[in-house]
Amino acid sequence: MSFRHIFLLTSLILGFSNPVSADPPGPENAGVIRVFLLAGQSNMEGHAVVDLDHEEHYNGGRGNLEKLLEDPQWQPRLSHLRDKNGDWTSRDDVFVRYRPERGPLKKGPLSIGFALHEGKHHFGPELQIGHRLGQASKDPVLLIKTCWGGRSLHVDFRPPSAGGKTGPAYQQMIREIREALANIDKDFPQLAGKKPVISGFFWFQGWNDMYEDGALENYSQNFLHLVDDLRKEFQVPRLPVIIGQTGNADNSQLHAAQEAPSKSESHKGTIVYVPTRQFRYKPEDSPNSGHGHHWFGHAGSYFQVGDAMGKAMVELISGKKSKR
Repeated sequence: MSFRHIFLLTSLILGFSNPVSADPPGPENAGVIRVFLLAGQSNMEGHAVVDLDHEEHYNGGRGNLEKLLEDPQWQPRLSHLRDKNGDWTSRDDVFVRYRPERGPLKKGPLSIGFALHEGKHHFGPELQIGHRLGQASKDPVLLIKTCWGGRSLHVDFRPPSAGGKTGPAYQQMIREIREALANIDKDFPQLAGKKPVISGFFWFQGWNDMYEDGALENYSQNFLHLVDDLRKEFQVPRLPVIIGQTGNADNSQLHAAQEAPSKSESHKGTIVYVPTRQFRYKPEDSPNSGHGHHWFGHAGSYFQVGDAMGKAMVELISGKKSKR
């Protein structure tokens, strides 16, 4: 059986719509929640600016989401984020659970605001990842975010099978995922009684490994250990994995190390690398012109990163290229 046939079969198992012949959801999938894990450091936390426009601190709002919605080139792509009354939309089939490093637990239907900062003034890749998955899945989707700024893969997220001391961020990631799975009925009454099925893993991390001795040389192998340990921990042997390039960094060694796992023979057909370098905008056209480590806060960057990663996951699971 070819990998394409394996993925077509997987698409039926996961309940994702087939763009050629959409099969109606079967009774065996009526009580399923498709759970996707989102992990990484600050760029997975989310620093895309929504509406802040202070001339000094946010460059007059250049590159924020509201400004992009006024741009005829951007508006068609972003229109699903705002309703006819001007309010930010939310989905009734995609949900997010995220415990920020500071502040209370965030949980609820997918919308603006599931970022590190309080209020609804920022978002991260989860926004368009969620829209992509929601459009493709016949079953409700739950995104579990576990991410913290300033964490390396080499030390903080170091997985057990990499040897040495298991990283505290890896341990916290596992704890929070298990906590989220155990509390679905309480946190999301709409999903009560449905069975959670872990269906994919998104990784968006890399900045801090540029500054750890030995981190870049071992990044690819550390990541494969991370994938293997997650698959073992949650008993999903071929868990689909998306790794997003740290495209806001000028470091070809890091980029090559992030791409290499997608070419691993032992993980063939289950890991996809998503380039993001093309989504970096000029600082002078962005809200946070001094924050290159956070894509200058440009809403378009985080939207396009999420869109590309979400699209890649849908294609990986379904085995078919997206039409858009």
